[in-house]
Amino acid sequence: MAILVIAEHDNASLKLDTAKVVACAHQIGSDVDLLVAGENCATVAQAAKQLSGVRNVLVADNGAYAHGIAENLGALVVSIANDYQHILASASSLGKDVLPRVAALLDVAQLSEVVEVVSEDTFVRPIYAGSAMATVQSLDAIKVMTVRVSAFDAVSNDGAAAEQSLGGVFTSNVEFVSQTLTESERPDLGAASVVVSGGRAMGSAENFAILEQLADKLGGALGASRAAVDAGYVPNDLQVGQTGKIVAPDLYIAVGISGAIQHLAGMKDSKVIVAINKDPEAPIFQVADYGLEADLFDAVPKLVALL
Repeated sequence: MAILVIAEHDNASLKLDTAKVVACAHQIGSDVDLLVAGENCATVAQAAKQLSGVRNVLVADNGAYAHGIAENLGALVVSIANDYQHILASASSLGKDVLPRVAALLDVAQLSEVVEVVSEDTFVRPIYAGSAMATVQSLDAIKVMTVRVSAFDAVSNDGAAAEQSLGGVFTSNVEFVSQTLTESERPDLGAASVVVSGGRAMGSAENFAILEQLADKLGGALGASRAAVDAGYVPNDLQVGQTGKIVAPDLYIAVGISGAIQHLAGMKDSKVIVAINKDPEAPIFQVADYGLEADLFDAVPKLVALL
């Protein structure tokens, strides 16, 4: 049962999500190969070889793959697809961009945001914004799947995989123009063990500084609800929810967030959820392990002072 996992990286370091997708692959079968496609990505390949249970690391080192252009990467994956029964990637922006193209080119149905492996052809995935779970069986010869990484624990780094270089370069008419990145010393939102998120009740971008202090005290990442992002308080790469990032930290602190189903879909798998809201009827209290009915502008500074 050969399985191909598409590695996610920035050409310098391997993202933790990849180790979690490999964990999902292990539940399907034991022959797991990892595809590292990028430019000057030898460091990434070396890290990939250390992931436990990986058989081979397939390296495609070329400028055509430097920026994860889906048309180029998708064609590369299809070129080796017949050697595999499963093709997996994280349900990130990259996975959501590449795998639908792969599935279309292979003429198979894609399984999206898998959270549980039942058997080699049967999987569980959320529907209706996570309010229900569907058990889906695929009869396709090649199963193309994105994985919700918050549902899996990362594999260890005690592996010793072989490395294999891939020949052939796939290009397209798509041209990379530019990329704007938000730089922060805080942990990545998707990998942080502590997340502090704010909602529309924060009132302004300046008020998010209060939450930044709390996040820094806890060594955590900063997040936000869609309402806060739409209001322009924070950039959209901090959005947690169905249309943002899916997170499952050890501790999730929701400040001034009402708890719309769109937001709950992105954080309800957190180990411990703490909600601070002055509305006692806020839906967020229904999923919170601990709730504090209070004015956030009074409660959060006091909490920061105690830490």
